[in-house]
Amino acid sequence: MAITTDTTVAPDAAVSGARRTRKRLRLPEPTPMMIGGLVICGAITLFGVVAPFLVGSPDAVNNVGLRPPGDGYLLGTTQTGQDVFAQLAHATRGSLIIGLTVGVLAILFSAVFGIIGAYVGGWVDEGFSLFSNIMLVIPGLPLVIVISSYVQQKGILLISLVLAVTSWAGAARVLRAVTLSVRSRDYVLASPVAGERTWRILFVEIMPNLVPLLASMFIFAVIGAILGEAGLAFIGLGASNSWTWGTMLFWAGNGLALRLGALWWFVPPGLLIALFGAGLAMINFAIDEIINPKLRNQGASAVRRRRTKEAR
Repeated sequence: MAITTDTTVAPDAAVSGARRTRKRLRLPEPTPMMIGGLVICGAITLFGVVAPFLVGSPDAVNNVGLRPPGDGYLLGTTQTGQDVFAQLAHATRGSLIIGLTVGVLAILFSAVFGIIGAYVGGWVDEGFSLFSNIMLVIPGLPLVIVISSYVQQKGILLISLVLAVTSWAGAARVLRAVTLSVRSRDYVLASPVAGERTWRILFVEIMPNLVPLLASMFIFAVIGAILGEAGLAFIGLGASNSWTWGTMLFWAGNGLALRLGALWWFVPPGLLIALFGAGLAMINFAIDEIINPKLRNQGASAVRRRRTKEAR
């Protein structure tokens, strides 16, 4: 007699298993704001990664100046006949590279001067704090303008480095304060007595408590970098020979796109800046719910009320 076993898993069992796994790993419940932000940012990132390989050169000049969308040009052309959609694809990739580079560098700088200095203490902490305070009181935007104006050929990496150097000090001060609080906890104080090494205490005992804060700071740094580069490019101090959302707005302003009614020229880059910033802000708000227990409890209560209403 053949014995058959049903290996299919009911949807309710699969959902409950996912919830148990999330609780075991201490992962937060996904909220609509988190999902919406991830969808928006993921779609724009996918467009910036894939689209440049599917379009032509953004610098190609054709004899079809200021043509509206259509007739083979998805987003129309510029005053010199350049394809706006090709420019938008390459500009999206350039802006995302700047945002990611600045976010990573800013987090590294702030972690070194904030976390390591606070844990080591002594003259190292005093020196790091002094340097962070000096960088904090230096006005960022004028410094960026001065540095960019003295360098003629500015690439994406140089602009990213300048923006990162001027944007890490505030995050370092916050990380220092939180690290000082975590360092005084009993299990951290007992770690050296148990023979744990310094690097293990930093990465195993202290760093997990700072992950949500680091993620929020990374998102904030990415938003600030994209907006900062767009502002520099709009006044003519952006990356040379590279396409970003800011350089698109710069050339649209020089070409009098608004006066000529060429909305297809300057609206797409501005819209993508707004959408990407909104998506990152939504993710940042969701991370705030993870950091703040009061916000997390409010979100959980709202989810329970919604499920109770659906059950009724």
